[in-house]
Amino acid sequence: MSTDTPGIDPLLALRAPQDPACDVFLTGTVFLDIIFTGLDSAPVRGTESWARGMGSSPGGVANMATALARLGLRTSLAAAFGDDHYGEYCWDALEQGEGIDLSMSHTVPGWHSPVTVSMAYEGERTMVSHGHEAPAPTTFPGTVPGPSDPDAPTGTAPTGTAPTGNAPASAPAPHPAFPQCPPRARAAIASLVPGRSEPWVATAARHGALIFADVGWDETGRWDLDALPELAHCEAFLPNAEEAMRYTRTDCPRAAAHALAERIPLAVVTLGAEGAYAVDGRTGAAAQVPAIEVEALDPTGAGDVFVAGFVTGTLADWPLADRLAFAGLTAALSVQEFGGSLSAPGWAEIAAWWQRIRTLDDQDPAALERYAFLEELLPTTARAWPLRRAVPTIGFRQ
Repeated sequence: MSTDTPGIDPLLALRAPQDPACDVFLTGTVFLDIIFTGLDSAPVRGTESWARGMGSSPGGVANMATALARLGLRTSLAAAFGDDHYGEYCWDALEQGEGIDLSMSHTVPGWHSPVTVSMAYEGERTMVSHGHEAPAPTTFPGTVPGPSDPDAPTGTAPTGTAPTGNAPASAPAPHPAFPQCPPRARAAIASLVPGRSEPWVATAARHGALIFADVGWDETGRWDLDALPELAHCEAFLPNAEEAMRYTRTDCPRAAAHALAERIPLAVVTLGAEGAYAVDGRTGAAAQVPAIEVEALDPTGAGDVFVAGFVTGTLADWPLADRLAFAGLTAALSVQEFGGSLSAPGWAEIAAWWQRIRTLDDQDPAALERYAFLEELLPTTARAWPLRRAVPTIGFRQ
């Protein structure tokens, strides 16, 4: 759990009584991530390799949910959890440790948690995963089928529902309507897969949510934007450079961003070590921010943290360049720690970085000016750098 700087709400000046209770809604698969670091090289067939470091944490969609929550956004997650110790650990880490609303999540009896083992070496990672797709419930466990209010806030349910799974008995009953009726939210994040329909995206957009979408590698090899129909409902699309160029048939990531902005209001293309480039399709404005150079321990989940930072800046109505800078900063801070969700920085880490970076003699004043917008957000004092954000293992008993 992050020991965060209290009192920082990036949306405080924008909140109104009629706003939805949820800032960001997302759904997906929660994995248990086991991460090995400190490997000098890739494991060699027929040999045993010892890692100098190891961490365990909720992974998969939990990476982004945790990153959003640590930045002060009220986050709601709909996911299936395994009916095992791993699932119990992940549920507790997210709900109790990070304050994420799991009232739309459920535990699947007899289903084991998906697991990913990630090995970080030479600045990259190799992953091995195992799991089975969770059965889709017609209603959440313990609910009585019946009409539901699509505009009901997260955590509400028709009469007759009851908390189930790992949720404590005093918790609000789960909402039975997802995926048909996601909760009202300022924003929602969707991971698009070519050829797979996500009807909840259109519903969320119709109820006022800004939709932010990322995408994975197209295993079909077609790279056809028409195979991503939910893009029509998106506010922003955030592919990496290779994905963007393949989808637009261009040979330059900046050209790809401009091509995407002809179809989507906001195209953001991550450029790896070169930072990120974004184009506002409504105004034609573009911005590029270079990456922050850091010594990476584990890149797991850095892309999710980038998206969380960009969503935060967008909901706070920051200028485009500030959003990119903030997203890049949060991603850079994350790779210096174990794990995807464990490594997500909160305001305490951001404040400590900003306080420390200004004391170094070799800093470019122009580069520091890029992050001057943080002055209005952060406290004047911060805890000393570096900060230990979490205990990277499971199994310790109180």
